[in-house]
Amino acid sequence: MEILFYRYNSICEPDILQAFTNFGITVHTEDLEMHNKQVSPRECAEKVSGWILEHPLAFVFSINFFPAVSYTCEKWKVPYVCWSVDSPVPELFSNALKNTYNRIFLFDQAQYNFFSPVNPDCIYHLPLATNVKRWEQVILGMTEDDYAAYGADVSFVGSLYTEKCRYDTLLPASPDASSLGMKNTSSAGLLSPHARGFVDGLMEAQLQVFGCNFIPESLTEEVIREIAKADPGFYQSDDVYADMSRYLVAHQYIGMKLAAVERERTLNRLSEHFDVTLYTRSDASRLPKVRCKGGVSTLTEMPKVFQASRINLNITMRPIETGLSLRIWDILGCGGFLLTNYQAEIPDYFEIGHDLEAYESVEELEHKIRYYLSHEEERVEIAINGYEKVAKYHTYETRLAQMIKILTDTIN
Repeated sequence: MEILFYRYNSICEPDILQAFTNFGITVHTEDLEMHNKQVSPRECAEKVSGWILEHPLAFVFSINFFPAVSYTCEKWKVPYVCWSVDSPVPELFSNALKNTYNRIFLFDQAQYNFFSPVNPDCIYHLPLATNVKRWEQVILGMTEDDYAAYGADVSFVGSLYTEKCRYDTLLPASPDASSLGMKNTSSAGLLSPHARGFVDGLMEAQLQVFGCNFIPESLTEEVIREIAKADPGFYQSDDVYADMSRYLVAHQYIGMKLAAVERERTLNRLSEHFDVTLYTRSDASRLPKVRCKGGVSTLTEMPKVFQASRINLNITMRPIETGLSLRIWDILGCGGFLLTNYQAEIPDYFEIGHDLEAYESVEELEHKIRYYLSHEEERVEIAINGYEKVAKYHTYETRLAQMIKILTDTIN
């Protein structure tokens, strides 16, 4: 079997490529978008068409959805398989989502519920996974110096989203623009005090609730229009089957801002009581008591952090509504103890208190950190259970076997 892997440099691409290869599949790769992020749909279509015409491809695969690839595969009647690992993904609003040769796998159940009615026979729910064998190669070689260098009571690896927050660009350049401590910048289009106050209040309310995202349905049409109009770079496309303004404002603007606020507040609060270490390439100047160590290499350093830290904290960004982010799977796959915010899909795969721990309020988070820092044996046992669970049921080989089974059953 031969397939084409259309790549754009997602961190999970090497693991998936290896898993396909382990199955005896011949994998060709198209790396066009790894080197040029401004590839036009026409260039993409020409490249993919060339591969299809020159090779007997069973299907074309990509991480996340590329409309140009979907349209090309539809033209040549070759299945297009994609696995969504992010949220939001605006491209899912493309009319290409309706193509009959699509086989689209979405990792978030809420994301699946939202998009599957558009093409119910071609869209599926498939959670993410991890590469335990890759992590083992790093962890088994760890030295005492590694454990000393990467060890911490509480560690968090991830972006603070301050540099990725488009909402901040819509705020006036004044120090009192928002009660949420937003980083104010100048902008050609600024939001009115009413819109800022509405969004601030909505985020404050959402910060008190875990496991339920009520921002999309709470937005008014007035606020949606104002945010869309204020940003000249608001995502637009003529190739859509529905208005995506509400979705984008809720997830790409407010959701990203909420992630920045939640992470900053949580880490600052925890650092008042615990030794908290942060690994990030974001600006951490607003976290005075957090031990900031900069970014880490995903493949060589990150697994050492997960293994050596007593508690690995995960704070899922709110646009991931019910699903489990890649960070959850990777922490467990490295044998790390995981303490994460509650997500609705956690009980589908893990037992809270046995395989991992979860919190539904900042107060509960503080309580559980204090508890597990003083109950070492219980903490280690949970970490071992979580590792064994993902090693047995949640590797990329397992996931891709499930995917291929669906492909076999649905492709004539």
